[in-house]
Amino acid sequence: MKADKLLQSRAVFTGLEENLMDGCIAIKGNRIIAVEPTDGEEYIDSHTQVFHLGDRLICPGFTDVHCFFTGYLLTISGMELKECRSPEEVVLALKKHCGGLKEGALILAREVSPAFIQLTQEYLDEAFASSPVILIHSGNEGCFMNTAAVKAFEFTPESFFPESCWRLLGHILKETSSSVPAFKKYLNFMNSKGITSIKEMGFDDFFGFTEELKRLENEGELTARVSFMSQPVSSPMDLEFGRKMRREFTGSFVRFSGYNQMTDGSISQTEGEMKEPYLSENTCCTKTIDWKKLEQDTLAADKESFRFSLHAQGDRAIEKVIQIFSKCQKREDGTLKNRHAITDLECSDPLDLEEMGRLGIIAEIYPQIMSIANGKDKLAMIREKIGMDRGRNYWNRRKMADSHVIISCGTDLPLLFDDIPESIYHAVGARFPEGGEPFLPENALRLNELLRAWSYGGQYNLGLEDCLGTLEAGKLADITVFDRNLFETPMEEIRDSSVCLTMVDGKIVYQA
Repeated sequence: MKADKLLQSRAVFTGLEENLMDGCIAIKGNRIIAVEPTDGEEYIDSHTQVFHLGDRLICPGFTDVHCFFTGYLLTISGMELKECRSPEEVVLALKKHCGGLKEGALILAREVSPAFIQLTQEYLDEAFASSPVILIHSGNEGCFMNTAAVKAFEFTPESFFPESCWRLLGHILKETSSSVPAFKKYLNFMNSKGITSIKEMGFDDFFGFTEELKRLENEGELTARVSFMSQPVSSPMDLEFGRKMRREFTGSFVRFSGYNQMTDGSISQTEGEMKEPYLSENTCCTKTIDWKKLEQDTLAADKESFRFSLHAQGDRAIEKVIQIFSKCQKREDGTLKNRHAITDLECSDPLDLEEMGRLGIIAEIYPQIMSIANGKDKLAMIREKIGMDRGRNYWNRRKMADSHVIISCGTDLPLLFDDIPESIYHAVGARFPEGGEPFLPENALRLNELLRAWSYGGQYNLGLEDCLGTLEAGKLADITVFDRNLFETPMEEIRDSSVCLTMVDGKIVYQA
């Protein structure tokens, strides 16, 4: 059989072996027909497109298992006002913009300086009495609002976080003339970073956006495979919605993946639930968590063969999530029947990671999380909040791998934006952005382990490892190529590397 496309490289990472192969990948239609340590000349005819890649690294396509399109959409929606130098300029720009809006329509802007404290609720009420006004700060850390916006969307500047502003997110998502093109752009960005599959977190019923996913899939307009989860926010978990989605989406590009929920919060804000009290406060967690409800929802979903992912940062929260999952259905070997996952796992007890491995609980780590911190401040926080004895358990991916936990990778986008080389610098190199001495290098993964987590681990998470996640004959041709051999690139230079080619279903969706 002759190939439509043939990729030749001296650096092929199949995801099956630790070592690289010098060889070729032959593709016919949307499938891989051969992975061989040869130049693949027998698969070439006059119609074959041959890629002579030299030392460029070929990998299976990568999967981001935890991202929020709605969060991304919020960062690009509305007027951009970063050039405004005063509150007065902001109001003038908005009033000029309002000329084309219907009376009472939402006025949304972003990149507004948080230093413009004169933009109070009263000030905006006077300037825009009847129209809801929401001005999102630079960095998306807060906002200014008027009374009409508070009434319409039922959150305040003090509660400006995704779970509270779901009405606003739904409003933006339902404007499909802008949200659908933005979704395509979002997938194109993912493709440019080597991402070929995503697990998308959608609040409640995804505000009806599933109809757009169906249309995009039917019209062949998706450039990445989309699995989506329901995160109950405005109403209790809806199992009937899950049943409906499971029936409707059975193709290779869109799937319903179950349910997602938060547990504790950030350790830096003492909202991560710890086994021992914080050093800075006489508490193990300042956040109230309804563990009983989380367990009820998880067991109800598990009974219907839906999987559940629970976000946990502190060691006690991680332990409690494991205890919940331990009550779910099991196979004869004692592992979980459904592929439940724990997301984040910032500071974990090594013994709990061993239990994760025994139960078959999937880890969804954020391998780029060190990119948003600097070493001095992070170490100071750890010393102040929990001390370095417990701090040794930070980001312990080594123990996960050694405990046979299946590791997958996410970004919590828009918290982080996919960048595989950057993830290598942090999760393998164990370095903070400024460089210097590695932080707890004994907790780091090896390069082949991290690439396998991004590829095979992600597809195992989604239940699609039989057809994706490794480079093997018969599997679907989702492939990522880097501009160099990452295995031979010094850690100090790894962040300079980039993706040069991405294929999904045998089609080129990105080429540098």
